[in-house]
Amino acid sequence: MATGNVISLDLSCSWLHGNIPTNTSLFHLLHLQTLNLSHNDFDYSEISSGFSRFRNLTHFSLSDSNINGKIPYEISFLSELVSLDLSFNPLVSLETPVFRALVQNMTKLQVLSLDSVEMSTIVLDSLKNLSSSLTSLSLSDCILQGNFPINIFHLPNLQMIRLSKNPSLAGNFLTTNWTSLIEYLDVSETSFSELLDSIGNLNGHIPSSLSNLVRLTRLDLSSNSFVGEIPAIVNLTQVSFFDLSNNQLAGPIHSQGSRLQNLVLIRLNNNSLSGTIPSWLFSRPLLEYVQLSDNQLSGHIDEFPSKSLSIFELVNLTDLQLDSNNFSGIVEPYMFAKLIKLKYLYLSHNSLSLGTTFKIDSPISKIFLFNFLRTQNELSYLDLSENKIDGQIPSWISEIGKDSLSYVNLSHNFITKMKQIPWKNLGYLDLRSNLLQGPLPVPPSSLRVLLISNNQFTGEIIHSICDIIALDVLDLSNNRLRGTIPECIGNFSPWLSVLDLRNNRLNGSIPRTFAESNWLRSLNLNNNVLEGAIPQSLVNCTKLEVLDIGNNKINDVFPYWLGNLPELRVLVLRSNKLRGSVRVFEPKESFHKLRILDLSINNFSGNLPARFFEKLNAMRNVGADEGKLRYLGEEYYQDSVVVTLKGTEIELQKILTVFTTIDFSSNGFDGEISQVIGKLHSLRLLNLTHNHFTGKIPSSLGNLAKLESLDLSSNNLAGKIPKQLARPQFNTIQEDSYIGNLGLCGFPLTKKCGNDAAPTTFHEEEEEAESSSSWFDWKFAKIGYGSGL
Repeated sequence: MATGNVISLDLSCSWLHGNIPTNTSLFHLLHLQTLNLSHNDFDYSEISSGFSRFRNLTHFSLSDSNINGKIPYEISFLSELVSLDLSFNPLVSLETPVFRALVQNMTKLQVLSLDSVEMSTIVLDSLKNLSSSLTSLSLSDCILQGNFPINIFHLPNLQMIRLSKNPSLAGNFLTTNWTSLIEYLDVSETSFSELLDSIGNLNGHIPSSLSNLVRLTRLDLSSNSFVGEIPAIVNLTQVSFFDLSNNQLAGPIHSQGSRLQNLVLIRLNNNSLSGTIPSWLFSRPLLEYVQLSDNQLSGHIDEFPSKSLSIFELVNLTDLQLDSNNFSGIVEPYMFAKLIKLKYLYLSHNSLSLGTTFKIDSPISKIFLFNFLRTQNELSYLDLSENKIDGQIPSWISEIGKDSLSYVNLSHNFITKMKQIPWKNLGYLDLRSNLLQGPLPVPPSSLRVLLISNNQFTGEIIHSICDIIALDVLDLSNNRLRGTIPECIGNFSPWLSVLDLRNNRLNGSIPRTFAESNWLRSLNLNNNVLEGAIPQSLVNCTKLEVLDIGNNKINDVFPYWLGNLPELRVLVLRSNKLRGSVRVFEPKESFHKLRILDLSINNFSGNLPARFFEKLNAMRNVGADEGKLRYLGEEYYQDSVVVTLKGTEIELQKILTVFTTIDFSSNGFDGEISQVIGKLHSLRLLNLTHNHFTGKIPSSLGNLAKLESLDLSSNNLAGKIPKQLARPQFNTIQEDSYIGNLGLCGFPLTKKCGNDAAPTTFHEEEEEAESSSSWFDWKFAKIGYGSGL
């Protein structure tokens, strides 16, 4: 007899909005067994304890529903649950007491999905008590930390395990007797490669025991640090997704793979693999994605054992990435004739040559030999960078991909002319480092990234750029552009994050139209002939990290109000006509993230107030991640800056987030150097040369253990150089750092002071000094540099 009770309710994707009050009629449906509230918007409300009333609930989902706060303890009362999905709610957190109760009470649980739920405090040993009925465990991007319990891999019914995007999560795989029902294994972007009991953060090999997982369809071990060779995978006959990219694997790709008939994707890029592409890879009938870039693979791309054993016979191929290897041979147009589904093609950074199949009646550029691309009607990604392509881009190129092409990279060639940009739906265009001349081409309104730096474009910035309302990155630097910057540049795209117009011949004033709530992160107008004042509408750029307006003719006072920008890290005002004193913006957080400050070659004057330096919190604190190489910038654009080191201008082509410098040289500052500068413990470069500073050098400068370069020359300083600056960590600071101060004496100057003794040595600090003094040279070798003018 029917009871009329509601036992299943699916309100997913129902545009629900607002919180769920505890007195809602929903909680009267006490017989519910299935409740799906996923993909709604509950306006950052917390998970109600009222859900604990559903004691018969077996399936519960709040996935991607915009909830907030801690998962309540009462959720653990749902002891009948078979499936629990709270994933993709990044503002939700789960603490150990609740998780332990959840694991202990939900003895029937088969599916547990907590992706993107914050679980940083979870004691991972509590995972050991998960139900033996568990078939799916998904804990991606949960900030898990520590060692993953190896016994989880023994769960008898486990079919799926996803632990990706937890960089502090370490673990081991079973190495013997590993037989399992696992079909899906993803530990990408973790530290599973680390040997848990090792000394010195050594990394381990991929265990051959993985080949025992005969039901595996997806294997993703990418973005770890696995070393050694790829083990034999001959038994993984069901695998369709195979990703070992971004590791430290070496040796050849295993020659035994003929039984992998279901392979759809193979991704091995960013390793150190060598040898040739094994022939079994060419006969996988379902293969769509081949990504082997950034290795040391070799061989002639046009020489295969037979026509059937050719990568160009993979008719389902949509993504072919062979760039940055050692392939050689001749690329002929006919090779691509069967790849009608191809969307992504990477061949750059090899030793490939273009064929000469077509008859050429007159001298013509090699790019005409790419007529075969006309047949690629579905092509969406085209990368022909660094291929020595020269001459004018031919008109037929507009036929490539027709309306499907979204990415074009022709950078680092010798292209001289482009009449127009023909692709209507293009999102990314990279023409950097060519020989393009004439006026800027009219860009399509669909663009999100436009990179045309390092060319010879002339004329003005066209106003039609302001029609690209979704533009994210605009880089027109290092050209010969003239005229004024269009006023619309400041507010045409709310998504614009990078605007780089440096090294042109632009004049007039900086636009005053920077709108509220914009996303501008980097603004570089260095080395133009801009005049006028710094526009105060820049205060609307609350996400601004880099502001470089150096080497112009800006006529203004110190823009203290820029201290109100909460994310500002780099401020370059060098070589302008700025004047007056350096004022302090009163809020406590003023300039608190600033790491690079260059006010050199201006007309500033007066004392430097101690309060100004007290606000530079980022320079005061030595970060915990000092040993990690992280740079300012984003996927398609890398910030750079010019610094002066011992009188030489050096371009940092990448900016390390830990790099810290102050350059106030060539101004009219006077008074004593503030003792507070000695509290800026992360400072690497300090340049105060060519000012009118008086008094003694503050002994507190000896606290700057990270200091690599100090220039106090050409001032009016007097007295004895502090003995603290004779410590071994300052052995890079020589006599030229102090010359031009007639009243100074003492080491390292040859002028001795009265009753002078030999300089004090600090043997106990020599070991620290040795590691510190090498930092600057090593980092610059990694970054690369170029001399300034």
